[in-house]
Amino acid sequence: MTEKSRDALRRKRHARIRLTLAGTTERPRLSVFRSSKHIYAQVVDDSNGRTLAAASSREAELAGAAGRDAEGGKLAPAHAVGKAVAERAKAAGVKAVVLDRGGYQYHGRVRSLAEGAREGGLDL
Repeated sequence: MTEKSRDALRRKRHARIRLTLAGTTERPRLSVFRSSKHIYAQVVDDSNGRTLAAASSREAELAGAAGRDAEGGKLAPAHAVGKAVAERAKAAGVKAVVLDRGGYQYHGRVRSLAEGAREGGLDL
């Protein structure tokens, strides 16, 4: 039997999650993608098919401001991305979102991003 890659298993989990999870105009979806180096977040209104706000750790002001944790970790940049996407979503008129963790565990960088979004004023 062939083994499935970790990414293939994550995509399968994400597809299963998305069967029940959708962003509406009143409560859009906060979608999270995590690569080995960076983290990306988007606030998506699925009913209209529009991205309302986005942020990533690749942006110069977020990567430079947050840096990395003292031990070289990635939690601080993820927290900064959460705060930034919350500010941008609030500017677009969004107060509450539903978290789409993208098939990842709610742990580590994903949790840090969600906590940053809460600190930024979004209702998760």
